[in-house]
Amino acid sequence: MARSHRAFVLRHTRITPVPGVAGLRLHLASEVLPLWHAVQEELDDPDAPLPYWAFAWAGGLALACYLAEHPELVAGRRVFDFATGSGLVAIACARAGAAEVTGSDIDPFAAAAVEVNARANGVRVGFVGRDLLEEPPPDVDVLLAGDTWYEGPLAGRVLPWLLSVAASGVEVLVGDPGRRYLPTDALERIATYPVRTTTELEDLALKQGFVYRLRGRGDT
Repeated sequence: MARSHRAFVLRHTRITPVPGVAGLRLHLASEVLPLWHAVQEELDDPDAPLPYWAFAWAGGLALACYLAEHPELVAGRRVFDFATGSGLVAIACARAGAAEVTGSDIDPFAAAAVEVNARANGVRVGFVGRDLLEEPPPDVDVLLAGDTWYEGPLAGRVLPWLLSVAASGVEVLVGDPGRRYLPTDALERIATYPVRTTTELEDLALKQGFVYRLRGRGDT
């Protein structure tokens, strides 16, 4: 199955430079609806999720820009990229010198996307393909979460888990363009970047992408 997923990703995307992140390339799609229909047919599932793994999202782009400017955040450290999608942020971490990088996503095609994208950039990225939100925090130094606030039910599960991760001593950074369910009271904004993404899934091609540090439970 993994081989067929890899072939599917390669068939429906093309290698593309990532806007604003020098030297980083990803296998990306140009249109969401034809790809989504292809995923539904491939899985024989009309409720298959949107192919988030085939696009560079605003929050992930902001995190990648931040890592390019501040490689010391991850250099020599163990890093986890939650809801990695294409692997954009995980790959940016590896390029910044992280000692070990793992991405997670529940979409089976994301595993293949991360594999081919890591190879295209000459880096190694591990992958966890299950829902982690009921599990203990991962044993890492830094956790990054890009673009996880687009729907209420997901946001309601993500925030408590991220707070538990921060409470365990892990540094948590969040990337997002300011979506409706972003828990701003729990976050400290540390950087802003103009990011160019796709109007296939965003309302504007040029958006502001924000990077936040999650406040620990003892922070004020």
